[in-house]
Amino acid sequence: MALQKVDLNVLTPEVFSVFGTQNALLTAGDKSNSNTMTIGWCGLGRMWNLPSCNVYVRQSRYTFNFIEKYQYFTISVLPRELHDKVTYCGIHSGRDVDKFQQCGLTLQYGIENAPFIAEAEWGIVCKKLYAQDLKPESVIDERVFKSYAAEGWHRMYIGEVLELYMK
Repeated sequence: MALQKVDLNVLTPEVFSVFGTQNALLTAGDKSNSNTMTIGWCGLGRMWNLPSCNVYVRQSRYTFNFIEKYQYFTISVLPRELHDKVTYCGIHSGRDVDKFQQCGLTLQYGIENAPFIAEAEWGIVCKKLYAQDLKPESVIDERVFKSYAAEGWHRMYIGEVLELYMK
């Protein structure tokens, strides 16, 4: 069953429990070419008086090329029984495999053909508003460095939430 478009004010996800435990898939691209990756970091709320979603992507990730190229990105939270699919998408690179095909995931499209996962509990379609690299010299609390022991820093993207889809 495809996700149905709903009013933005309907979604009240358990953000703190979903991101970091259930996690989600960040997808960017269009109908001809797209990629997805697992994310555990996400911020939902308001920025500049707009409904917003913040995501973070390392430049080394294959999805980085997609989120840089396309104006839109999506967040799909899959049900817990599909957690193995979320794990697969976090372990394997789209450079090497077609994650959608390997996981049996179906793409559904929102505004401007922004792809999200049809099997998700909910999908959020966002238009990029802002991007900025996170920098070590801006860290105030030393605990942040625990996330950067071996890999590069993230680029933060702030997107305006334009569409919401739910089962």
